[in-house]
Formats: sequence, structure tokens, C-alpha cells
Amino acid sequence: MLEISKLVKRYGRDAPVLEGLDLTVEGSSVVSIVGASGAGKSTMLRCINRLVEPTSGSIRLNGTELVNLRGRELRRARRKIGMVFQGFNLIDRLTVMENVLAGRLGYVNLFQAITRRYPQSDIERAFQLMERVGIAHYANKRADELSGGERQRVGVVRALMQEPEILLADEPTASLDPRTSEQIMKLLQSLASELSLPVLINIHNVAQAKAYTERIVGLRHGRMIFDGLPADFDKEALDAIYGGIETAGDELTEEPGRSTQGVAHDST
Repeated sequence: MLEISKLVKRYGRDAPVLEGLDLTVEGSSVVSIVGASGAGKSTMLRCINRLVEPTSGSIRLNGTELVNLRGRELRRARRKIGMVFQGFNLIDRLTVMENVLAGRLGYVNLFQAITRRYPQSDIERAFQLMERVGIAHYANKRADELSGGERQRVGVVRALMQEPEILLADEPTASLDPRTSEQIMKLLQSLASELSLPVLINIHNVAQAKAYTERIVGLRHGRMIFDGLPADFDKEALDAIYGGIETAGDELTEEPGRSTQGVAHDST
């Protein structure tokens, strides 16, 4: 269970990016975070895994307070927080298998990490997960030879190799075409159920949030102003979050597979 209480993030003397945020995510819930650019969505995810330092507040993962951790304790905690990035964050010159096994770096010693000599059990687990997401046949292919959708699948498997207790996805479909975006959202949805894994997704596409997640949290200026079921996310909620931005209204009515916003064409 993830429990966020009174989370604040402020840069210098500027207005807070996050202001008194409270959020609980548990079980195999798939929760989407929506909001305009600058609403604090990415900052919230990065506070959870401590890529960004919270100014104040509490973040607890299965009873462990993350905010005060330092050094070795923080590294151990981060092993349990899987992260899927918009830009994939792969090492292009390495193979798919090598990128996937990077998810085990927090579990092996320095020599194993440098020489990339992982236990056989890790290699077998990597093959199982790659088979599950449909990329096992690319195991020995360089990452820079893959399409965007394939690269994102590598990122998902790398995160799962950490054996995470929660999976964070920061705009995981923003660089993909509509069809591939849906495939990635469906994949995250099914993996959450299969692995009993809570998934927190920062996403701009409201139609996909409504179609593929069980709960929507809406942020505006660092404050939560909506927390409910996709069926309850109507135009009034959309206007409250986006302030009546014209393009946001279009997102609410788009059917999955027909969105053209943020498209980077890709074949999968």
C-alpha cells in the first residue's frame, strides 16, 4: 500500500508544485494521474521514488517511511519501486536482455554489475517476463534497433525485474502512436492484475485514463481536485482540472485508438 500524506514540494520561494497532497493506493489498483502541464503529476511520482526530494510530508510504502531514508536504506527501498519512463531510458548500445537485467542492479554486487554476470535465476526470470510481453525473440537485439512500443515493453520488463511493490509510469504512452499507446495501457492493466501490483500512471490522454484505469486522480496547481471512478469523470471535472482548456475537452470525448495528440509514429 502506498500512503501519501500532506506532501509538499517547493522550489525556492516559488509557489509549491505540490501542496498538501493526500493519496492512498492499494491492492492491484491501476490509478491514473491527470492534469495540465505543470500540475505536479511528474513531480509527485518522482517524490515517491525520491528522484525529487519532498519539502515536507509523508510517503509510506507498505509501512516504510520513504521521505527520511538515506544511503543504503534508500537504495534498498528504491528496489521496490519500479519506474517506467516516457523516454524509455534504455542504453541503446546494449541488447534487450542486458537492458532488462539492469533491473537487477540493486540486487547484485559490484563485480557482477560491471561484468554483467547475473545469476541464472535472474536470466530465467527475464526470459519469462519478456515472453509475457512479447519481446523474448528480441533478447539479443540492440535496444536502438527496436520500435518505440518495443522499447517501452523493455522498460516495463526492466521495472518488473526489480520485483517492485508498486509500479510508477511517467507518461508511458506520450511518445507512441495511438494504437501502440493502447497496447501499452492494456499491458499495464493486465500486469497489475496478474502480479497483484498497484500501478500509478501519469497520463495526459484522458480518454485512455477512463478506458484503462480503475481510478482517476486530477491535479491542478499541485492540489488534488478530483479522486474518483472513470465513470464519474465528466466535463465538469475536466473543466475544473484543465480550466476549460479547449483541447482538454476534446480528450474527454476521444475514443481509445483515435487520439492524435502527442503522436510519434511507431510500428510494433
